Amino acid sequence: MFAVIKSGGRQYKVSVGQKLEVDRLPLESGAQVAIEEVLLVGDADTTRIGTPFIDNTQVLATVGDHTRGEKLIVFKYKAKKRYRHRRGHRQELTVLHIDDIVADGKSLVTGEAPRAKEAPVVETATVPTTGVEETSATNSSTEE
Repeated sequence: MFAVIKSGGRQYKVSVGQKLEVDRLPLESGAQVAIEEVLLVGDADTTRIGTPFIDNTQVLATVGDHTRGEKLIVFKYKAKKRYRHRRGHRQELTVLHIDDIVADGKSLVTGEAPRAKEAPVVETATVPTTGVEETSATNSSTEE
């Protein structure tokens, strides 16, 4: 079972359990994301092609961590003109772990309804209050 998804203007062929690097997404690590821009879903028997996307189909993925790609050297050169510019570039990336492919409310891998991944538990510390209330010192009346 595989799917072709669109993310960041690029197309990726993904399958369940795969690790995928895409352009940086504004999500926290450990969050689950549903990618609804699915172009194609296929297995050994059937293939569904979207126009441009398949309705009621999504790919569920978990955000791993945010990394940077390898450094690429951009070198500009013009012969006989003493023009040489060397610059580097590292792309900001997000690592996604593909969890499931869902079509029409059912997982195409297990045949059951997908379970939402539980959000990571974050403990919050309580801030002790001092009992002093802040008041604003504004004068609403003006004297002339």
